Amino acid sequence: MIGCIIQARMGSTRLPGKILKKVDKDIPSLQYTINQLKFSKNIDKIVIATTDLAEDDVIETFVKKQNLDCFRGNAENVLDRYYQCAKKFRFDGIVRITADCPLIDPFITDQVIQVFIDSGCDYVPNVFPRTFPDGLETEVIRFSSLEIAWKNAKLPSEKEHVTSYFKNNKEKFRIKNVENNVNLSDLRWTLDYEEDLQLIREIIKKIKKKPIQMKDILELFAREPNLLQINKNHAPNEGYQKSLEKDKKFLDKK
Repeated sequence: MIGCIIQARMGSTRLPGKILKKVDKDIPSLQYTINQLKFSKNIDKIVIATTDLAEDDVIETFVKKQNLDCFRGNAENVLDRYYQCAKKFRFDGIVRITADCPLIDPFITDQVIQVFIDSGCDYVPNVFPRTFPDGLETEVIRFSSLEIAWKNAKLPSEKEHVTSYFKNNKEKFRIKNVENNVNLSDLRWTLDYEEDLQLIREIIKKIKKKPIQMKDILELFAREPNLLQINKNHAPNEGYQKSLEKDKKFLDKK
């Protein structure tokens, strides 16, 4: 079974409560992410994985209203949360998506999953290296390989970002990266800052079709390049860089 685990929490340092911020009328980011992924043909089940902190009770309440499963686990060790969730639901393949990607393209996600199915690889991402815009991240992991990472991960970044262990130990796994035919990694429509929220709302307001795909957003940007200015001051992957700083402190203590 291919299970999509969407990680979600309220405690963002850059934009607190971002996943429940409205991106389209009364629809919050988390729900919009789910709605986009429902167009996937390769995902068998969607589960929301949040933390066991009291502040995330609201996420569990929200998810249950959507008639979806909610798993709660370790707040800091997201790798453990994913492993325990995948183990509970007996997923053979795990699709990792984050709830701050309301404009995830389900057909790109399906493309990554199909490569995973056809290749027999342990880990199939589209971010290693990144060629798609920030906000379209899809990673698919074989459960047996996730278990290896769970047992052996030591660095803070390996526990916080789920798949860092694969990137740090690529010789131990069969890995195939899915790349776009044009490098668009300088673009971002993920939700980390207030400016991102403004851009996402503009995109959703201007594109009426469902699901919204990458090609639709690129066509919109071509017509209205001024939209690119809204969140231009924020670089992709800033959160991961902070985790690498934690790694350095961790290693310095040893």
